[in-house]
Amino acid sequence: MKKILLTAVLVFLGMATAQAQLGKLGAKKIDALSTAVAAFTVSDTEIQQSATAAIKWMDENNQVCELNSKQKDMREYAERLERIFGPYKNYDGLTLNYKVYYVTDINAFACADGSVRVFSSLMDIMTDDELLAIIGHEIGHVKLEHTKNAYKQILLAEAATKYVGSTKGTAADLMNSDLGGMSEKLMSASFSRKQETDSDDYSYKFLVGNGKNPQALADGFQKFADMEKEGGADKSLGAKMASSHPDSEKRVKRVLDKIKKGDKK
Repeated sequence: MKKILLTAVLVFLGMATAQAQLGKLGAKKIDALSTAVAAFTVSDTEIQQSATAAIKWMDENNQVCELNSKQKDMREYAERLERIFGPYKNYDGLTLNYKVYYVTDINAFACADGSVRVFSSLMDIMTDDELLAIIGHEIGHVKLEHTKNAYKQILLAEAATKYVGSTKGTAADLMNSDLGGMSEKLMSASFSRKQETDSDDYSYKFLVGNGKNPQALADGFQKFADMEKEGGADKSLGAKMASSHPDSEKRVKRVLDKIKKGDKK
């Protein structure tokens, strides 16, 4: 039986709920936090390590579909993702790893360390090319460093609540203090509308560059738009999630306009 994901991740559909620690902090205030927590700095290496620790916790606390899974449908999800995504695991200079979570949530997300996780219920409603378009969007968040920058802000904000006035504190300390809680914060990192648009464009270019029809990106967005319309009546997890992101129709139109213009990027 599919389970609900142990962490509430609302990434792909865009504009996820900001973390409580971040509140309404703007970029300038986030920068100020880095000086307020004098001994706390976040290097790229520490961000990667934090992401790796978070995804390890997620993998251990959710049902993962493996190629050698004894359960047939779980094995088939893993085989399908391998077939769809396998050729692109080193795309654009990245080293990507990928798994399927056997859960009822409809979503996908990527981490700063190149981990991509796709939810089985998302695979249920998408064609192969639509799923590849969504993965392309997630690769965009990694390549464009959206995930890295979001993780840095979360780590700094978390440090401000724990280490102000202290001369000690590292990213590893934060992760070790509450691995599950920090995993949730990192996995549900929010992105700006511009970042979402830039990742949409990355996916479009990814599809075109690999000989795929970018119509798949528009079609995937249209399925989310349809869920948004049905969200008022349908209380399923997928519909409720989609209803919190009302911009899918605009994203469909934007992709279709690019196709009409014959854009290659």
